[in-house]
Amino acid sequence: MSAYPPSNTSTMTIYRDELEEALAKASTENKTVIIAIVNKAYVEGDKSMLDLFLDGFWLGDDTRALTDHLLIVAVDQTSYQRCKFLRLHCYKLETDGVDFIGEKLFMSRDFIKMMWRRTLFLGDVLKRGYNFIFTDTDVMWLRNPFPNLSRNETVDLQISTDVFNGNRSSERNHINTGFYMIRSNNKTIALFDKWYAKKDNSTGLKEQDVLEKMIHEGVFRDLGLEVRFLDTIYFSGFCQNSRDVRAVTTVHANCCRSIRAKVADLTVVVHDWKRFKSSSANETLTFGWSRHLACKNSWKY
Repeated sequence: MSAYPPSNTSTMTIYRDELEEALAKASTENKTVIIAIVNKAYVEGDKSMLDLFLDGFWLGDDTRALTDHLLIVAVDQTSYQRCKFLRLHCYKLETDGVDFIGEKLFMSRDFIKMMWRRTLFLGDVLKRGYNFIFTDTDVMWLRNPFPNLSRNETVDLQISTDVFNGNRSSERNHINTGFYMIRSNNKTIALFDKWYAKKDNSTGLKEQDVLEKMIHEGVFRDLGLEVRFLDTIYFSGFCQNSRDVRAVTTVHANCCRSIRAKVADLTVVVHDWKRFKSSSANETLTFGWSRHLACKNSWKY
């Protein structure tokens, strides 16, 4: 018997590093990955933010199979272990000298640091040739978003809005970087390089505010980017509810200050979704979202 394996035996793929391996395993055939970033505060508790996020995929319409392409990026050991326990695609993002373990309240100094680290990491993903949907874990995926996202490869960036002004090409829309789809090309890589380069001269500003300022200064036009701003009928949030539950794709717990409040009100969203799914055709015509009381009250403290 020959000591050599058959010629048609597949060889093991060799990746240049752990991130390349994680991206390749989660990727679709056209090199698109869904990316979410978590820390310890997002995975702890009887019902954590990560648990709720995954509930959306299990309860949503045509969303369950999308978890095959979901990459959870953990910034500490606790969240990484939780990801591995859940048998998801996981990557541990190492950041020397920075503590991203606990909750980072909206606009706190550590929150801003974490958002800039996220920007640097996602720019690296683009440089590796991967397209991605970035999603915060406080975004509930109720339907598969791809039918409501342009498949036109000339569209470089499709980004959610806190409040949609009715024009998907208008740069006067208030963007939200908690959900967007971006294609890897020289223009988008240049955008992320310019964006991150603003970090040290943007004290007290989160990365979303800096990008919005860059938009008003003409960065999209200067780079020749084709950008689509997403309608809140489909990609909604607590800042502006979708007016049509029969069309809504995602619900983002934006305009909210703390994880506890987000978890409370997203749990209500899950109950609303179940109520809608079990309602009659006539009942769906009068369906209304419950009020986001926990998030409203989170600003009082």
